Amino acid sequence: MASLSPDFSPVPQFPVEIAAPDLSPWIGKARDIPGFVTFASAIPGPHVALTALVHGNEIAGAIALDRLLRAGVRPRRGRLTFGFVNLAAFARFDARQPTASRFVDEDMNRLWDRAVLDGPRRSCELARARAIRPLIETVDVLLDLHSMLWLSGPLTLCGPAPAGRDLALALGAPDLVVIDPGHADGRRLIDYPRFDSGPGSGAGGGPGGGSGAACLVEAGQHWRAETVEMMLASIAGCLRHTGVVPDHPALPAQCRERPRLAAVSATVTAEAPGFTFVEPFAGNTVLARKGTLIARDGGREIRTPHDDCLLVMPNLRPATGHTAIRLARFLTAAERGDATRPEIFK
Repeated sequence: MASLSPDFSPVPQFPVEIAAPDLSPWIGKARDIPGFVTFASAIPGPHVALTALVHGNEIAGAIALDRLLRAGVRPRRGRLTFGFVNLAAFARFDARQPTASRFVDEDMNRLWDRAVLDGPRRSCELARARAIRPLIETVDVLLDLHSMLWLSGPLTLCGPAPAGRDLALALGAPDLVVIDPGHADGRRLIDYPRFDSGPGSGAGGGPGGGSGAACLVEAGQHWRAETVEMMLASIAGCLRHTGVVPDHPALPAQCRERPRLAAVSATVTAEAPGFTFVEPFAGNTVLARKGTLIARDGGREIRTPHDDCLLVMPNLRPATGHTAIRLARFLTAAERGDATRPEIFK
């Protein structure tokens, strides 16, 4: 495990334990959208999309999808799409400088607002998002695969829509789901209006906006083999839950754990240069006492707003205007309500 220097200032050198996959079979020019491969069953069902490489250096998701494609995972009903999103950034990945290929021009996971996509701005990532958008409009269930630079346990993020929350809980892995409204600096793919509301089934939807369900798995640290395995477990939960692929030898065994559920109570955005945590907190840490000091942002002190405060994905080197950390509280059984799906965990 990489360690931080005493002043936390340099980005540590995290080891790259996995190799970037060869995606050439999936990005041929003959494809409607290079990097997106869709298979259809003769039996009606939902359109499920599994996406990776929204950030070009998060190669664990690409490894997981490539492995399933090569193993012949195909839908028993409905449609199944495998999507490698930011191919331009991925093409720049270099294991000697693995943090340098997150994007080409801008973060592709901050662009999924219709006003932005329909607006006049131009960038490499916007061009790709616009090309992908027509397919995304047809997706009923989307599982977006991500990994993390800083030390954290795995978790699933969903927006406030019941359909996304139900989907996240149904995966079974990771064992923590966090309801998170998103970032101040732009909308994620899972926040796209197609997924921002809809039925609580987590698997239905017709044409138009707001009828799908989406969640985002942060499966572990970048470039670690166990992160790939966590992604495969979450994919297996999604495919079984939707019935699109009830079983396949390439999918790990069903996880029957009931995930914990938390909701973000505060999102802390860095407002001043040199935002500094008082210690290098790991994600998924729980601080017992309200008012515990966790960071300083110029002259502003950042303290926990309640007891048993869950630290969600602290970014130990946040840029000004970017999310530094989310703070969350665990929901009670009564607050979970019908968001839990007991039939998934029999």
